Amino acid sequence: MAAAICALSSGSGLKKLDEFLLKQSILTRPYLGSKPSSCLCNYAQHGLSSTYRRQLEVKQWNPGRRVCYVSNETDYSDTIQEDKEEDISKVTLIWRAIKLPIYSVALIPLTVGSAAAYLQTGIFSAGRYIFVLISSVLIITWLNLSNDVYDFDTGADKNKKESVVNLVGSRTGTFVAAYSFLALGFILLIRASIEAGNKRAILLLACAIISGYIYQCPPFRLSYQGLGEPLCFAAFGPFATTAFYLLQGSSSGTNNLPLSGSILSASFLVGLTTSLILFCSHFHQIEGDKAVGKMSPLVRIGTQRGSGVVKLAVIALYILLFTCGLFSALPLTCMFLCALTMPMAKLAVSFVEENHKDKQKIFMAKYYCVRLHTLFGAALAAGLVVARLVPQRYMPQTIFS
Repeated sequence: MAAAICALSSGSGLKKLDEFLLKQSILTRPYLGSKPSSCLCNYAQHGLSSTYRRQLEVKQWNPGRRVCYVSNETDYSDTIQEDKEEDISKVTLIWRAIKLPIYSVALIPLTVGSAAAYLQTGIFSAGRYIFVLISSVLIITWLNLSNDVYDFDTGADKNKKESVVNLVGSRTGTFVAAYSFLALGFILLIRASIEAGNKRAILLLACAIISGYIYQCPPFRLSYQGLGEPLCFAAFGPFATTAFYLLQGSSSGTNNLPLSGSILSASFLVGLTTSLILFCSHFHQIEGDKAVGKMSPLVRIGTQRGSGVVKLAVIALYILLFTCGLFSALPLTCMFLCALTMPMAKLAVSFVEENHKDKQKIFMAKYYCVRLHTLFGAALAAGLVVARLVPQRYMPQTIFS
């Protein structure tokens, strides 16, 4: 037997040796303490690599070792995920802290509101658009920074490495910067409203900012009661989008611009897509929110039902779109162009359904919703503009004068 083993070739011989040792391990399992043959040892020293020897030892001398690894597969996966979290680069953390894609919630309400004003009056002020956009970005920066400050105070962001407070190491500095942005942004919005001569616009914008304040700031912190999504809907939908419509429409010299079905319908659609972003941002924060008593909707219902809510919200978005189009609350061009965003909506829903249990992957859910929000809002604005340009022009129906 020893001579036969030593005569094996380096190619097929290794395979035969493997099979032979497996058979021997079954026959000699009660005598695990016995020594291997001397020829086998010589062969192992000269013919086998260290890796292959370890594989043979596992197969022959410790068959239970492999089962142990399988039983700990979940723990091993969790360890890999923790290591990945530790290995996130500083650049990635800074990018997450800036939240640049989230600033689409400043861009889309303004763009849709301006398009609705163009549909109503036929006039668009590029200078005022840019001025108000800068003001809105400052307000959104206040929202992001103050949210990090107050979540730091409650401990919700204790392990959130991309928190601005954790990155800069200063709670006070972040707080001062946040409210400096708020003051500057609100002053600029007041100036825009004065130039437009429209008091209703600044009142609506004030309501939007107040909604943002009671959403996250003490002593209210209504987000901890699960009311963040309704407040987000009102702030970015009916309040902000309608206010931007009034600011842009007033540039025609008509300070008493009527509230039409088009702007109200469009503002509801914008509010719905914005709220969807906020809802999906909670998927990867459930454990942290639960630990500090932040009862977000996903803490209450769990990720399985939460993925179902995302699907229902997207279906409701398009049902509302088609309803408004068919009843002439919105131009048919809006209905057609927004329908083209349905593949993006399906992609977002599928991603949430497939990954709602994966804390690493589901982090990207809110960015899928940002894409849907941006594409849908751009299509909605384009539909309003095109409706003004077509020969048989759509006439918005006045609801409030």
